[in-house]
Amino acid sequence: MNSSPTLSRKSNCLVPNRIPKENRLVNVVKEEEIQDRDVVRIKLAVERLSDSEELIADCSRPYTLPTICGKHKDLKSITPQTLTDLFSGEHNQFYTDYTIIDCRYPYEYNGGHIQGAVNIYTKQSIDVLLQRSEKDRPQILIFHCEFSSQRAPTLLRYLRAQDRMLNSQNYPRLYYPEVYILNGGYKAFYEHNQDYCNPSSYVPMLHEDYTSELHHIRTVTKSQTEREKTRGKSKTMSRVVRF
Repeated sequence: MNSSPTLSRKSNCLVPNRIPKENRLVNVVKEEEIQDRDVVRIKLAVERLSDSEELIADCSRPYTLPTICGKHKDLKSITPQTLTDLFSGEHNQFYTDYTIIDCRYPYEYNGGHIQGAVNIYTKQSIDVLLQRSEKDRPQILIFHCEFSSQRAPTLLRYLRAQDRMLNSQNYPRLYYPEVYILNGGYKAFYEHNQDYCNPSSYVPMLHEDYTSELHHIRTVTKSQTEREKTRGKSKTMSRVVRF
């Protein structure tokens, strides 16, 4: 005999499991339909963000806090008075879950900071913030540095860019859709209301007593940035969207 049950089983195992051509065409059509729906969804989200300055960056609801036209046109700015009102409970009917991000250097922070503020001044720390579980993420982030001129806006934009990238498959979803910059920074807030500063003092970045600390921090930060570029870790967003 030329065949046997054993040989038949072996030959059957060698027959490839081919997907019928019509099924492959159906799958391709479905994938194209999904892509088309994604394009429409993204387009609608971008239009909503462009048409309404009052919606937070994931289009889910209006901004909680009153904003002003600050120095950085792409960022939402709040006044020291608004932050004071938030402390006093004026906006608690909306959200009480917020975190103040102090982007100044540690010696500045230790010399006096806004009550409850967290000291975050590197991109690596922002990456850690983005890795928090959903239940540990505050609803609102408020960034500031000494004047809210450079350091805080830079880290806020970095957070938003990384957040967009991490959620690129679910645009416009974000981990932190509601973020603000404190207009005038710590200096303005300290001059406005020292009662919410702990300790109640103010150490400028360029204070002569901390020249060596400033030089060290800048050297370390520059080295970290150069290593990131060398390793190809610097990422840019393919889609520019309102913050």
